[in-house]
Amino acid sequence: MTDNNIAVKIDHVSKSFRLPTESSSSLRTTLVNRLKGIKGYTEQHVLKDISFEVEKGDFFGIVGRNGSGKSTLLKIISQIYVPEKGNLDVNGKLVSFIELGVGFNPELTGKENVYLNGAMLGFSVEEIDAMYDDIVDFAELSDFMNQKLKNYSSGMQVRLAFSVAIKAQGDVLVLDEVLAVGDEAFQRKCNDYFMERRKSGLTTILVTHDMSSVKKYCNKAIMIKNGEIFSQGNPSEVSDDYTASNFEKREKINQKQSEVEASEFKPGRNELVPEFEIENMSPSVLKSSDILEFKISYEITKDIASGVGFSLLDLTSGGAFSIIDDGAIQSQIFSAWSTQKGRIERTYQLPLDNFNNRDFMIVAACFTGTDKKGDFKAIANLGGESGLRFYVRGEVDTGPLLKQQGVFVD
Repeated sequence: MTDNNIAVKIDHVSKSFRLPTESSSSLRTTLVNRLKGIKGYTEQHVLKDISFEVEKGDFFGIVGRNGSGKSTLLKIISQIYVPEKGNLDVNGKLVSFIELGVGFNPELTGKENVYLNGAMLGFSVEEIDAMYDDIVDFAELSDFMNQKLKNYSSGMQVRLAFSVAIKAQGDVLVLDEVLAVGDEAFQRKCNDYFMERRKSGLTTILVTHDMSSVKKYCNKAIMIKNGEIFSQGNPSEVSDDYTASNFEKREKINQKQSEVEASEFKPGRNELVPEFEIENMSPSVLKSSDILEFKISYEITKDIASGVGFSLLDLTSGGAFSIIDDGAIQSQIFSAWSTQKGRIERTYQLPLDNFNNRDFMIVAACFTGTDKKGDFKAIANLGGESGLRFYVRGEVDTGPLLKQQGVFVD
């Protein structure tokens, strides 16, 4: 490694695995298959020409959907796997924490397990001696270290394993999927530790599906997709790309689920309202300075009074914020009241300047009734997988669903 400021360098790394397609019970069968050109396996290319650098002091995030290749990449960085092509350079001692409690022996005491796990991480007895008190203090298990691990609760075992990993005095800490474990008090301690670690300029590599952790801790990030680097750089932008990728995947699933026979109605529709759709006319991931624009369309087969109403769901906290009772919205809804059959379309805009960093869904219902003071009956609905999902992404989540009530513009 030529640059002393680089902690980890991945240079054009590729990795593939051979997946058997048939079993061979004899040497003769294997030789015959070889002569016929039958390999008996297929190659799965997990990583394809990956290159990036982690500088000393970086809190570096690696994200990606399951099967994207990020865990394989982490195992290459941890020197568990050897790349088929390319090179890996690590400047300093690397501590890898891929799974909680790997190598712990339930028949040994907590203290013995600390030394055992430390040895597996590559530390000498003298080095473990120097860090032992810090490990025990962080885990808050000083009264239990001479008890066998099998007598620990699951939470105590997790705290000890986690403390060994993060308190081990390595130059580079590698974490897979987990940042905070244990009860609420211990999680706060972990949060404080990682904030202090970032401020102190200690190098950390984090693989996670938790985008809030990426935005909170990381100063750089990459997204792996289909074995390649899809995006890299600013953690907020990489997190938004990951969220959008999940949204695209969900849309494809929804599209397949909606491919039903022509004689059947989609969920929430019926003979009276055979078509009812909500279409996003904006990007899926938006900032608070953006305006969400969407279109509602439905077809009604009878000459009866009909209109639509909306609710905004906060998917992050599981709460709901209904806007159908808002006076301005109600007047807009009923100004669009139709009394004729046929296809009806309305376009709406929602300014997001008062929205917090959350995941949302708009659900809708088609109503029938006499007038705006009468009784209304829902005759079709758009909810669940049929609702409109969108994501507001800012620097931090300041708490409630909305800072103050937003207004739809018709």
